[in-house]
Amino acid sequence: MDANQQLILLILACTVGLFLWGRWRHDVVALAALMACVVCGLTPATEAFVGFGHPAVITVAAVLILSKGLQTTGAVEALAQRALPQRGGMLLGLGVLTLLGATLSAFMNNVGAMALLMPIALQLAGRNNIPPGKVLMPLAFGTILGGMTTLIGTPPNLIVSGFRAQTELGAYGMFDFTPVGLAIAIGGVLLAVIAGRWLVPNRPQTDAGNFDTGTYLTEVHIDADSKADGKQLREVEQMLDDGDAQIVGMVRNDFRVIAPQPGRRLHAGDILVIEAEPDALGASLTRLGLKLEEAVEPDKDSKDEADEAEADRAADTAAPSEPERDKEQEKPAARHSDDIALQELVAQPGAAILGRSASDIALRTRFGINLLAISRQGHRSIRRLRWTEIEAGDVLLMQGDAESIAGFAAEYGCVPLAQRSILIPDRRRAITAVAIMIAAVALAAFGVQPAAVAFTAGVLGYMLTRVIPLRRIYEAIDWPIIILLGALMPLAAAMADTGAADVLARTLLEHVAQGNPVIALTLMLVVTMTLSDFMNNAATAAVMCPIALSIASQLGVNPDSFLMAVAIGASCAFLTPIGHQNNTLILGPGGFRFGDYWRLGLPMELLVVAIGIPMLLWVWPL
Repeated sequence: MDANQQLILLILACTVGLFLWGRWRHDVVALAALMACVVCGLTPATEAFVGFGHPAVITVAAVLILSKGLQTTGAVEALAQRALPQRGGMLLGLGVLTLLGATLSAFMNNVGAMALLMPIALQLAGRNNIPPGKVLMPLAFGTILGGMTTLIGTPPNLIVSGFRAQTELGAYGMFDFTPVGLAIAIGGVLLAVIAGRWLVPNRPQTDAGNFDTGTYLTEVHIDADSKADGKQLREVEQMLDDGDAQIVGMVRNDFRVIAPQPGRRLHAGDILVIEAEPDALGASLTRLGLKLEEAVEPDKDSKDEADEAEADRAADTAAPSEPERDKEQEKPAARHSDDIALQELVAQPGAAILGRSASDIALRTRFGINLLAISRQGHRSIRRLRWTEIEAGDVLLMQGDAESIAGFAAEYGCVPLAQRSILIPDRRRAITAVAIMIAAVALAAFGVQPAAVAFTAGVLGYMLTRVIPLRRIYEAIDWPIIILLGALMPLAAAMADTGAADVLARTLLEHVAQGNPVIALTLMLVVTMTLSDFMNNAATAAVMCPIALSIASQLGVNPDSFLMAVAIGASCAFLTPIGHQNNTLILGPGGFRFGDYWRLGLPMELLVVAIGIPMLLWVWPL
């Protein structure tokens, strides 16, 4: 190997290692790799950013916007409600739901499809009295499988198509992925639905009842000789930190206030609603001179009654103007306690809330809502809530009025777990969104325009018809993915230009496949699938495509077989919760742990190989 080959392989190894480590976000690692290539002279500075104009990158951005329009207009959710059977057994309901998820994922962002169908999945689990994970994992796997059936179903397909376009063969068509992808998807959906009942572990349901927050709600009275008298609310909460307590409401002059402002000054006669572990609270109350007003315990007879009791006890109505000393404090309008709700939200991968705590975003001050509890990988906690950094897949138990919770969820990328009523605010917009999406798919499918042009035209249609407000149009784009793809394209080009891809391919052929094309094809699929279980699927595809093309060239066989193997392998991440965003999304709601995925995931990946290799050899013969 010459010096340039050694350099690019070193950069590649460091990049993959950082992807697997997960300490930094994928787009940060990709940008660092790009800059390393430029500094080392492997990528000309004038070509450093050509990847951002790559058709695959443009198409991914356009499809994300089009998918967002289908979600926000309510068109997909309305379709889901009509398609799912209201009666019938668990197997039928799960089968239809998983099949619907796979179908939607073929034409829209599969994370969006999963987020839309997740509340319906939880409703199905509740109706059949089974753990939600038994429905969520098959649905997540189904949406992943559905994405591999079309060109736009998942970013790896677009990336693979982009690499093929650089050869004399040209880009793939809209449905070139369908024969192999559909066969695998059908087999995978059947396996998930039928075998999931035994292979998915039993985990307790994560909902408001299981959080059991009512056991920890206590009312305390502030006397004239209390140390809390005259102090600001934030000062009292700091003094309660040793007891892992937080103030979730207060009562003054018969007015109840939920999530009172931290700057509000307390006075004798006020009643504080405190959430804390009982055994850790006593010392803190004694130190502050607070007296127990009453212990608040939910009615054990009914979950619904318990939820209502919790909401009523810790509920608020914003207090009217206080005396001059407090007039700057509370800004929410008065609300009746019936407006207060408990809502479970799950933090999506890539959400703005990740890595931040309730204190960091001033949750109470900005939104007037409380974070009551967090569930992470099946472990529920109310300790150190204000300072706990949120991770992808966490389930957050929020308390407040529904509108404020919805506003918080929309701004910070959280998905509600409760079933939502289906309401299309503007039927015309919903129909328009579906019509534009169908037109864009048709333009690409029949070769009238390249995919990038067809779907960008669809975005323009959205803008002109105001399907999505213009000020919100670019919020639909997952920018870290765009940065990742744009930065990795020059890295992949450098691998090919320096001959490093040929070196890797020759090593695999000589020492593993020993010149056998079928073994080499199987190896390509398995290696890609394994990498995708631990690193971003788009990054996996970008790294493996140059190697696949080089192997095909050295063997003198059809490169389509190997490119399709990369597309399938990069899409099939079933062993871990970090391999695909949909796996992460169900981590909290399903109560799963890291090691729970392989039980269904390993048979699924074996099935992918068992179906994929024969189908590849038949549809794309060597």
